[in-house]
Amino acid sequence: MKRSRMPLYTIIGILVFLYLPLLIVMANSFNDSRYGGEWGGFTLKWYNKLFNDRNVWESFKNTMIIGLSTTVVSVIIGIFAAFVLHRFKSYLQTLHSVLIYIPLAAPDILLGISMLLFFISLKIELGMFTIFLAHITFSISYVTLVLLGRLQDFDYSVIEAAYDLGATKGQTIRRIFLPMMAPGIIAGGLLTFILSVDDFVITFFVSGPGSSTLPLYIYSVMRHGSPMTINALTTIFLIVTFFIVIFSKKLLEVNK
Repeated sequence: MKRSRMPLYTIIGILVFLYLPLLIVMANSFNDSRYGGEWGGFTLKWYNKLFNDRNVWESFKNTMIIGLSTTVVSVIIGIFAAFVLHRFKSYLQTLHSVLIYIPLAAPDILLGISMLLFFISLKIELGMFTIFLAHITFSISYVTLVLLGRLQDFDYSVIEAAYDLGATKGQTIRRIFLPMMAPGIIAGGLLTFILSVDDFVITFFVSGPGSSTLPLYIYSVMRHGSPMTINALTTIFLIVTFFIVIFSKKLLEVNK
């Protein structure tokens, strides 16, 4: 019986659908045409304009500050939240679990509007601090759920063995608990950082003057500026992401 080629055609169609727009963006980053409707010749002026745009670097700095600070705080709180939810079962922890799941189920626009009204009611000035608080609000849920999955396979007999051998609580946490939880902590931290850097909707509502992040800057430029500089920025991000993926793959191969 002749094999059907439909699966092959389906895979090819999916790959074209996913990656052809990215290839078009990369090609247009070298296009001399201002709006990319037609090929106007090869040029690097959009990259030159991008690197000389102070607003880009200011937005990038804000994005990194928010992303890194959100990651650190969310991971610390998420570790305690996951441990408490896993070890203790009570009505209070059931309520705690519901509060953890709400940011995951609620639409981003609802969270953004709610936080905006909350900050306004408390007369908190919108800016970097409000973005930081808003990002922590939804990031803790992701970290907690990732670590809960890690705790389900955690072998507590190792902890008991450490106590039997005379280890203190601090030594047990530093040398056994945290190293065994490290894959979940790293995964939760990376997920939090990516979500924080990528967030637009919530950041749009709670940002203030001088606190523009990279997604907000891209939105502003696409509406009022030159979209070709965004093509150049996207190309740089794609190249950096490609090398990170290659490095991660090589690192996994070495660890095997």
